[in-house]
Amino acid sequence: MELRRGFPGPRQTGSDCLQKDTEPKRQADELLLILVLFLVVFGLIILYSTSAYNGRVKFDDPAYYFKKQLFATALGLLGMYISSCVDYHWLAKYAPWGYLASLLLSLAVLFFGDEYNGSKRWLSIGPLSFQPAEFAKVAVILLLAYVISNSKSKKNGLLSMGKIMLLILPIVGLVGTNNLSTAIIILGIAVILIFVSNPKYLPFIWIGGLGIAFVGIFLSMESYRLERLAIWRDPEKYDKGFQTIQGLYAIGSGGIFGKGLGSSLQKLGFVPEAQNDMIFSIICEETGLVGACILILVFGLLIWRLMVIATHATDLLGALIAIGIMGHMAIQVILNIAVVTNTIPNTGITLPFISYGGTSVLFLLSEMGLALSVSRYQK
Repeated sequence: MELRRGFPGPRQTGSDCLQKDTEPKRQADELLLILVLFLVVFGLIILYSTSAYNGRVKFDDPAYYFKKQLFATALGLLGMYISSCVDYHWLAKYAPWGYLASLLLSLAVLFFGDEYNGSKRWLSIGPLSFQPAEFAKVAVILLLAYVISNSKSKKNGLLSMGKIMLLILPIVGLVGTNNLSTAIIILGIAVILIFVSNPKYLPFIWIGGLGIAFVGIFLSMESYRLERLAIWRDPEKYDKGFQTIQGLYAIGSGGIFGKGLGSSLQKLGFVPEAQNDMIFSIICEETGLVGACILILVFGLLIWRLMVIATHATDLLGALIAIGIMGHMAIQVILNIAVVTNTIPNTGITLPFISYGGTSVLFLLSEMGLALSVSRYQK
């Protein structure tokens, strides 16, 4: 079996590589590091501009959200440095345990989780809180890369693909109970990893059909999910479409070059919680079409660089880890921008490195560290 489109074939499995030459061949990918640091700095600047009003009104501190995000970013950069220095083959050995931990944490959310804005997604440890769903994304990437790269049987049959998908259904079910958007991302990551490790196309037609049927049944189980579809089709008809309409106003009012950093009007209470999922609309308002296109270009370069790292990985394990991270990044960026522009129904997905969320930026940066670790073993 060979990976499609130039990805390295199974010359070595993950376990084989542990016994062979695993010394770093070069420094970590510098361009990837530069792109990540640019997004982190840009995200902090935009976050402060976007959240200052809400911070002043709610906490009497314009920098409230900024300081919390800065602390999480500092931890994330430390995590990125540590994971970039650790051999990814060693990390992959503990992937099953990491996945088990994500299952237990997600289960704990159902019983002991904290609820904010009607969603129970957080666990609190003293003064700190985090979302186990963000850890689950990393755990799934490592688990599937480890399982696929160490599989001794053919990976091009429906039965084999079904077994791999069954591995992640428990975490999808647990996370999807309170966080449908993250469950969709995890499923997307799994499909991408199976797709790039399989030389055939036909089985994915069946997977696509089953996926559409599953989504249809899942949406019909809760009335509020069907309501989101109705709001998407005609947001002006529903009170809950207010956020979508105000976000579109922000995008349109920015014009070509924007109103200037800090000059947004829609963030002044018109776009609720503008620092979260809808932050891309404020970017469009303050920096215009030019700023939005530059940001999308940087994300595109980041995704391309992850593809390059996967292509030049020395083994299947490294290629799949990089592809999993690339898939996660691509899915999340595309879905967030699509939601903000009302191209798809609202799913509550954050914009990587930009939206407010300490757990998100912490684990995203740790993922980038994994990609940098893979890049250190490039051919």
